[in-house]
Amino acid sequence: MVTPMNVVMLLFPRLTQLDLTGPFEVFTRFKELKVHLVWKTMDPVTDASGLKILPSATFADCPQADILFVPGGPGQMGVMEDAETLDFLRRQAAGAQWITSVCTGSLVLAAAGLMTGYRATCHWSSIDQLALFGVTPVAERVVVDRDRVSGAGVTSGIDFALTLAALLFGEERARQAQLFMEYDPAPPYSGGSPASAPAEMVATVREGLKPFLAERRAISERAAAALRR
Repeated sequence: MVTPMNVVMLLFPRLTQLDLTGPFEVFTRFKELKVHLVWKTMDPVTDASGLKILPSATFADCPQADILFVPGGPGQMGVMEDAETLDFLRRQAAGAQWITSVCTGSLVLAAAGLMTGYRATCHWSSIDQLALFGVTPVAERVVVDRDRVSGAGVTSGIDFALTLAALLFGEERARQAQLFMEYDPAPPYSGGSPASAPAEMVATVREGLKPFLAERRAISERAAAALRR
């Protein structure tokens, strides 16, 4: 009997649930993987839109990760300066085979010092902030650099997880999971990324995000400075 690989998926308040649940849906389709949803306590964790998610383990009783995963979302900003969470990620990363993220989860890993010297991606609105941590930003849907695998914004979590599944179990099984999930995107509109959206639309969205992104950047700058100390 093969011992399952432990997938440790970090929870935190105000995460973006699809960053987490997209990969979760893929990972649970492989019997070789055992998924753990982990936070400081066993209390429900409320995502950025009000959805409550139950942890299955705490930092204290979490098993050693074979695959460490961090999602993103507005709550990522607080996590980047939370010593307890960053220490937990560092401890887990020391024994993990794969260190992974989706969306701004890569900024959390970067704040823990776990992405320095690697190529990675992030949500398009904040990808530039990776450079503050000595990370090479790559504007691609999924980026693989040695044992680091990162996905871009939100919906890319499914692409990320299928890519990692192929690395673990081969392309054929990843393709079977994709088929079973009927993952065959045909969005009602083009323009789901800055590369394909009209420039004026990108500018409008950026303008609306300006105060939020200014706050995120200030936190990233503080986290990067703390890492250098």
